[in-house]
Order: sequence, then C-alpha cells, then structure tokens
Amino acid sequence: MTTELTPDAGNSTGKSTGNSTTRSAARRWREQLLSGGSWTVLALLVLVLAVIVVINPSFAEPVSLMAFAKKAAPLVVLAIGQYFVIVSGEFDLSVGSLVGAQVVIAARLMDGDEALTWPVVGLMLVFGLLVGLVNGLVTTLLRVPSFITTLGMMLVLFGAIRLWTGGAPTGALSESFRVLGRKGFPDVPGQFQVPYALLVALVVVGLAVLLMRRPFGRSLVAVGDNAVAAAYSGASVWWLRTRAFLLSSFLATVAAVLIGGFAGVTAQVGQGLEFMAITAVVLGGVALGGGRGTVVAAMVGALTLEALFTLFNQLALPSTIRPAVQGVILIAAVAYAARRRRT
Repeated sequence: MTTELTPDAGNSTGKSTGNSTTRSAARRWREQLLSGGSWTVLALLVLVLAVIVVINPSFAEPVSLMAFAKKAAPLVVLAIGQYFVIVSGEFDLSVGSLVGAQVVIAARLMDGDEALTWPVVGLMLVFGLLVGLVNGLVTTLLRVPSFITTLGMMLVLFGAIRLWTGGAPTGALSESFRVLGRKGFPDVPGQFQVPYALLVALVVVGLAVLLMRRPFGRSLVAVGDNAVAAAYSGASVWWLRTRAFLLSSFLATVAAVLIGGFAGVTAQVGQGLEFMAITAVVLGGVALGGGRGTVVAAMVGALTLEALFTLFNQLALPSTIRPAVQGVILIAAVAYAARRRRT
C-alpha cells in the first residue's frame, strides 16, 4: 500500500526542515561564540559596561555608545588582523609602528591637499602590503621566528620615520581623508550619528568571518594547530602564513586611516597598539600557539579591552595603569588557556 503526502503534510515538512536549519545555524553560531572560554570575556564585557553605566548613566545614551564604538573601531580592525596571524601560530609586533608610519607618511605627502587623498591612500595600501609580504616571507622562507622578524620590522619603521621627520611629524591630513575616522551617518553635527568607523569595523568583521568559513580559514587554523600535519594533508604552510601577515598589514593600514581621522597626526600615534591588539585577541580566548579561536571572540576581546580603559577613565585612574593591566590580562589569559589544555 502506497502512502502519499498531502500538500499540507509537504508544507509542514518544509517548514519543519526550514526551522530545523535555522535552529541549527543559530546553535552553531552560539557554540562558535562561546567556545574556547569566549563566554568569559563576553560576560566580562557586559559586566564592565554595566559598571560604566552605573557610574555614568549618560553612557547608556545612543550618542555616548556611538562615541565608544567610534573609538573602539580601530582596535577591533587591528585585532582582526592580529587574529589571522596568531591563529596561524605566529606573531605580528610591527602593526603599531606600521600604523604610526602610515599616518605620518600620509600627512607629510598630502599636506592637506584634497587632490592627493586617494593617491596617498593607494600608496599606503601598497606600503602596508609590502611590509606584510616582507614579514611573511622572512618568517616562512628564511625561517626567522615571527617574534624576531616583526620586532625588527617594528624597530625599522619606528627608526625610519623618526629619522625622516626628525622626531616631529609635519604636514596635515586632508578633510576627505579624515571622514571615515571622524564623521558618521547622517552627517548632521550635534545629532545622533552612526560612525563610519563602526560601519568599517562591522564590514571587516563580517568579511573575516566569511573568510574563516572558507577553505583558507580552515587551513589557517589547521596550520596553527599542527603545521606538519597540515603540510602532509597538502596545505601550503608558507603561503597560508604569508597571507596571514598580508591581511594583518592590510588591516593595520585600514586602522591607520581610522586613527588618523579620529586623532590626527602626533609623534605618539600607533605607539603600543601592537600589544593592545595582541591583548585583545588573547582576551578573546584565541590561543597564542595558534589553532584555536574565532573572529567574533577577537572582536569581543577588543571591545572588552576598550571598555576596561573607558572604565579606568570614569574612575579617574592614571593612564600609566594600562600597561600593567595589559600584562595581567596576557598572563591570566595564557595561564587559563594552558590550564584548559591540561584538563
């Protein structure tokens, strides 16, 4: 005897399948967000924001939240770039000096000339990719540890820019260059705006999540977990890690555009950002040895670190406390990850 599905039964089955797929996707997203101890930093972010609101209720207003997002956006972008390198099992200590070099070079070359904005931005991108390529090839082909390679690049960039400018940056960034880091949508001064910097950061996070779901992303994680096994499985380890350095330097250039627009040109621009980016990534539960962690976790780590510094400002604590806090976070996060692996 043959049983046929009625139209209603078919629709019911289709809806059930659709609902099941939606629930499955939501469950996978939740597991990805909360894996590797990431729920801890998410809870910390919520707690810190709650304390800030208790101390300063006006922080919960949309205008204040958007100001916080604008300030945090460059660190989020830098953390995503650092994530690609760290999850592959390497380090990039050159991003802070690269940001500083990019802003100083841009100001010196364009000197406020609107016509030079896009040519200079194009030059910044080429320069950033060149730095990433050198970092990647020296690390992978010459087999110099990435810690040494990028530390050397950090010193080269820092020294070269100081030599070129005499320690006092000159020139000015054009107004069109500063739009992404300074303004928002709609462009109505004194009213609620969605910062362009926030939109840039969201686009970067979204593209990074999609990239990590592609074969490149899965191979990058595999290389960080076990480079020898990944090589035996057919992965091109040197090229995967080199591309990770290229992405890191590219996103450092994007962050330089945002920071230049927000803060302008100073001798201290970019100083210490490499350690902030590493701290944010580790705070998000990404393993320093590579092979574990998500893009979303790195983003949450960056937001949490920025929220902590905002809380320190609300408590009128000295800015000199920041390095100590970053050191404590690094030690605690690495110790926590090591304990999880042992158990």
